[in-house]
Amino acid sequence: MALSLGWIAWIVIGGLAGWVASMIKGTNAQMGLLANIVVGVIGGLIGGWLLALLGFDVAGWGWILSFFTCLLGAVILLTIVNAIRR
Repeated sequence: MALSLGWIAWIVIGGLAGWVASMIKGTNAQMGLLANIVVGVIGGLIGGWLLALLGFDVAGWGWILSFFTCLLGAVILLTIVNAIRR
């Protein structure tokens, strides 16, 4: 996945996606701002990688679809982390 939006944009999008993903997975009370950003950015990499494997070109999607890519990956990441913790 190309980082065409810039680092600050990825931090903002990642933070929002990580926060929404933590609310979806019910871990919001356990996570702070930094954890939300990290989960969202790593989730963006995971989501972009998975969508690229499926044949989607995610490089030029813009803010909205980049957010959903990060959200998808962040939910997957939190699901894996929660499964490991149990």
